[in-house]
Amino acid sequence: MLGDSMKIWYQVTQYMRPRWLSFSCKDEDCDKHDLPSRAKRFDSFFSQLYCVPLASCNELICKDFFLYMESNQFGLFATSTAQIHDAPAVGGAVHGVPSIEKITFHLLRLEDGEILDKKVFSNDFVNLTHNMGVFLYDDLLAIVSLRYQTIHILQIRDSGNLVDVRAIGEFCREDDELFLNSNAQLQLPGNHIENHMHQGQPNLGNSFLSGIKQRLLSFIFQGLWNEERDDTLRIQRLRKKFYFHFQDYVDLIIWKVQFLDRHHLLIKFGSVDGGVSRNADHHPAFVAVYNMDTTEIVSFYQNSADELYLLFEQFCDHFHATSRNSMYMNFISSHSNNIHALEQLRSIKDKASSSAQFVKKMLASLPFSCQSQSPSPYFDQSLFRFDDKLISATDRHRQSTDHPIKFILRRYPYSLKFKIKPGPEAGSMDGRAKKISSFLFHPILPLALSVQQTLFLQPSVVNIHFRR
Repeated sequence: MLGDSMKIWYQVTQYMRPRWLSFSCKDEDCDKHDLPSRAKRFDSFFSQLYCVPLASCNELICKDFFLYMESNQFGLFATSTAQIHDAPAVGGAVHGVPSIEKITFHLLRLEDGEILDKKVFSNDFVNLTHNMGVFLYDDLLAIVSLRYQTIHILQIRDSGNLVDVRAIGEFCREDDELFLNSNAQLQLPGNHIENHMHQGQPNLGNSFLSGIKQRLLSFIFQGLWNEERDDTLRIQRLRKKFYFHFQDYVDLIIWKVQFLDRHHLLIKFGSVDGGVSRNADHHPAFVAVYNMDTTEIVSFYQNSADELYLLFEQFCDHFHATSRNSMYMNFISSHSNNIHALEQLRSIKDKASSSAQFVKKMLASLPFSCQSQSPSPYFDQSLFRFDDKLISATDRHRQSTDHPIKFILRRYPYSLKFKIKPGPEAGSMDGRAKKISSFLFHPILPLALSVQQTLFLQPSVVNIHFRR
């Protein structure tokens, strides 16, 4: 949810606009007043502008995926077929990564719902949950193919076209494939060359490592080489730190990517198991900064490195790459720009039983998911204090309780300003059932949606929260 509208997805995409106001109260205690019957209806809060069918044949709309391009009022939706978990690893695919027969990205003009362009990935796997596998920065779009280990960079033109810019993975420069094929052609008898490429992937008999993997190994090797001046110590260090772990580095796959700016990517590497796991935090991982112009790895850290954590603590806002057109996104509270958020972080750090585990937990969020934070002023930690275990600006499922979530003023008189209660008004009938909640706040209006779910496939409870 971004801009001045909210989107609610079914098998057709319905574009809703909030209607304001249908009811107000001037008394000090507004809770004693019942809402008028009209104000209780859904259409008193939202009006439908249009309805667009997206999913076709056996595709379903990915309800956890949506990206918004503010400058052109474009919206990016996704549909896909079901996952195939035991798909064979053919055509250079990574063994153990599921396959999806068809993934379609739809670019819509939000003004009238017209579909401007589509981008289809066949027999591939892109993690669409909470936008994890796709990142939008200005007019640049990065889509991560987990199955074929390729970062597809696209540009969204003002005309509404999705244009391929480059693919980073097997090749890094645009002429890498031409160079390798030219050399292979010289080596084959009769100048005959077979092309077994699938989406830029070589056949399984190819002994070359991918271009991005070669860049990574070169950076690690050169860093260790330059740490020692004595040749004997240098060889010992390389044996211990590089050659001993060589196969571990080779086996790393790309998990996730985000833009840091128009030229640099923050790339997360890890094992195959962690890349497809719902809880990847328990798997070892590394992050690297990659320069798309020079095709070089600029830096490389394990996700438990103290040096990386210090950068994260002091310059957290630099990891949140926001569009130049989204000025209000620059006011999201973080421990880099808000003293209360910093004090809260340091309090958690002081209470942690293990410093290494704390650092790893904090860095597990890198790279950040695109448009995963709400700019709502209700999450401004200079204005309100709240339990961030139950609610925060970050879009993710959280533990839910039957008790209301309290928002307390930061300034005098430090009073309770308002409460939000997800779930049924009378509370849950089964207090033992584990419940999770997610929240969707309007960036400007005092309006929010909460969705409470249980782990036993009971119907979800959707509440509309508004200021009386």
